[in-house]
Amino acid sequence: MRLRLDRWVLLVLALMTWTGLTPAHAGAPKPVVEKAIKGEQCVEPTEYMRRNHMKVLEGHRDKTVHEGIRTKKYSLKECINCHASEKTGSVTAAKDNFCVSCHSYASVKIDCFDCHSSKPQSTAMLHPLTAKGAHLKHQMAAQAGKSINAKDMAKLVGDIK
Repeated sequence: MRLRLDRWVLLVLALMTWTGLTPAHAGAPKPVVEKAIKGEQCVEPTEYMRRNHMKVLEGHRDKTVHEGIRTKKYSLKECINCHASEKTGSVTAAKDNFCVSCHSYASVKIDCFDCHSSKPQSTAMLHPLTAKGAHLKHQMAAQAGKSINAKDMAKLVGDIK
C-alpha cells in the first residue's frame, strides 16, 4: 500500500512539473540581494558562494588566526568592502542589506558581527585581536602544538595596546 501511495505522489509531482503547475510555496518571494558596489565579479562564482561562503570564511579565518597567513581574497573585511550598501554603508543595517536579506530568508543567525564590524573599515582601524602580535602568538602556539586560552589572549591584547 505504501509503495503504491509513493508512486502516486511521484506521478502527481511529475505531472505538476510537466504542466508548469507548482506548489504554492514555489512562488514565495525570494530575498532581495543588493548588487555589490565594488568589483565586477566575486572571488568565486555566485552559486558557489551562496552555498559555501561560511566554509570559505572559516577556512580563511583558520589560516589567518592559526597560521598567521593573511590574504585579501577570502577575508570578511573585503566581502564587507564590496557588499556594503550604498544607502546604509553596512551589510547588516537594513532588511535588504547584503547579509541580512539572505540570512533572514533562511532563518540563519548572523554572528560574524558580534566581533567584526559590518561596515567597511580602513586598515588603521584594526581590532586588537587581529593585531600582528596576537596572530604571531597563535602561530607560535600552533607550531608548538598548544592552544591559546582566552585569559592569555586578553593579557596579550593588553600588552599590545
